[in-house]
Amino acid sequence: MACGIFLILISLLGMAGAIKHHQVMLFFYMVILFLLFLVQFSIACACLGVNSDQQEMLAQQGWNKVDLDVKEQVQERFQCCSFKSRATQPNATVDYPSCDIVDKICCNNMAVTEECQCTPCMERLKESIDYAFKLCGGIGLVFSFTEVVAVWLARRYRNQPDPSYKEPHAVFPRHNYLY
Repeated sequence: MACGIFLILISLLGMAGAIKHHQVMLFFYMVILFLLFLVQFSIACACLGVNSDQQEMLAQQGWNKVDLDVKEQVQERFQCCSFKSRATQPNATVDYPSCDIVDKICCNNMAVTEECQCTPCMERLKESIDYAFKLCGGIGLVFSFTEVVAVWLARRYRNQPDPSYKEPHAVFPRHNYLY
């Protein structure tokens, strides 16, 4: 929400500068918009450049930080159990909620055995995570290049003279000019 308000304020700065033909306002609008372009472009390129190993590492870090309630929602939504495998170390605590309900769904209410268990969540989430990174990167690139167009337009209107400005002609009159 704060980002949206910030972007609205920047756009209002640009509109006010264009309407009033205020060169300083348009200059600061151009500078802020160009800095925003650099940030957005670099984040979009980073999203598009993340490979599957890095995506898995980020997903693992996220899985380790969320509560059991969120993990349970993920398991029910994607019909999966645990993150990578159900195997646990001896004397270690389980880092995922019970898979009883999810296993029944995966096995179509048959008897849950070693052969009939839900797959780990990372296998189910790989495509969704990859799609999200590519989508965010693509959208970021599109909007970052529209910001470059906005900087170009602001520069063009910044150097345009104000049409409502009347040059003084009384001191230096022009020839063939009716007063």
